[in-house]
Amino acid sequence: MPLQNKKAVKPLPEILRPATLDEVVGQEHLIGPEGPLRRTLDHGELFSFVLWGPPGSGKTTIARVLARASGAHLFELSAVEAGKDDVRRVVVSAQEHPQTPTILLLDEIHRFNRAQQDYLLPYVESGTLILIGATTENPSFGIIAPLLSRLRVFVTHPLEEQDLCELLRRAQKALGAQISEDTASWLIAHAQGDARVMLTTLDAAARLYGTVDVATLTRVAQERPVLYDKTQDQHYDTISAFIKSMRAGNADAAVYYLARMVEAAEDPLYIARRMVIFASEDIGLAQPTALVVANAVFEACRNIGYPECAINLAHGAAYLARAKKDRSAYDALRSAQADVRRYGALPIPLKLRNPVATLMRKLGYGKGYAKYDASGLLPQKLHARRYFPTAPTSAPPSSPQASSAQRNNPLPDENQGFNPVKGGSN
Repeated sequence: MPLQNKKAVKPLPEILRPATLDEVVGQEHLIGPEGPLRRTLDHGELFSFVLWGPPGSGKTTIARVLARASGAHLFELSAVEAGKDDVRRVVVSAQEHPQTPTILLLDEIHRFNRAQQDYLLPYVESGTLILIGATTENPSFGIIAPLLSRLRVFVTHPLEEQDLCELLRRAQKALGAQISEDTASWLIAHAQGDARVMLTTLDAAARLYGTVDVATLTRVAQERPVLYDKTQDQHYDTISAFIKSMRAGNADAAVYYLARMVEAAEDPLYIARRMVIFASEDIGLAQPTALVVANAVFEACRNIGYPECAINLAHGAAYLARAKKDRSAYDALRSAQADVRRYGALPIPLKLRNPVATLMRKLGYGKGYAKYDASGLLPQKLHARRYFPTAPTSAPPSSPQASSAQRNNPLPDENQGFNPVKGGSN
């Protein structure tokens, strides 16, 4: 439908940017009546914190509203462009006006390097600065531990459909437009919880075409890439969900998470390697051909590549998800490793030692060895140890039918992990 106001002076997200907490949509767990940030403002007790969440979830908006409502001196910096000198100027201003709190709003705080974050530390600790950071990346990885320990971390979530609908209602009023239900549904689906994406796409269609409908939005938006960072949480969370779905026997969920990785152009060999590990760790003796299938998928990915190898990945994922499960080989290895760590290199029974010299034979090396006698092969201290059950079981480890190796042999502390070469699935 044609618009009455085609040429707004400001971008639509700026026109609609909230001035008060009551105007902010979403994040009720933080800014609702009982939310910690709402109560912080009501009680006038602002402190240093970081907002962590996906793009377009309102991190910077919430931080600005809180800072301005507090009456403090507000300085805004982007860690992408700012450096130590910029922070120093803020510190000097704060020291010159100690009677009024100074807030430093630092967007993309994870982009500051260690030296820059170290510089902030004493001023945050002393209260010279109230630091409000915003980040799309896990603060545990992007913020140094001494600084992070002095910040409270609040998580923002992608906006819900009703939140985006409310923003869309405000946008229609600002643009003087009426948007059809189909167009609204398209915009909300395209946004994937990101208010900025929705508003900028709508704004671009209005400015370029004077009409907002699915056709003009599609021309403007093209195809939006899946939110996925190959070095951060989305990468690890998605592969973890993929592995856990196969472990639970849910082929539908496994293929869904596989599709997310494929759409984000995740390295197919990375996915296939995890499937090879899974075949031995989680399926093992219950269905030994799983390892053959997983290796075949790996070879297919190496030889074919995208896009066709995605079919091989889906084939393998469905097979592994539906296969019987048995972790006895994995559990046995962990138990044996625990014994090696606990007792060190225990003496190997003499009958198993190789008598390559006369002296060795005189000392009893190889004496009593019989090819098919399975007794007395473990070191004496572990002579009664059993790492495997008498037969493979397809029962999950937590069930009453779980591996006897797991029941009878206490494992090392989980925090030690399984680390022949950083092994074990998520």
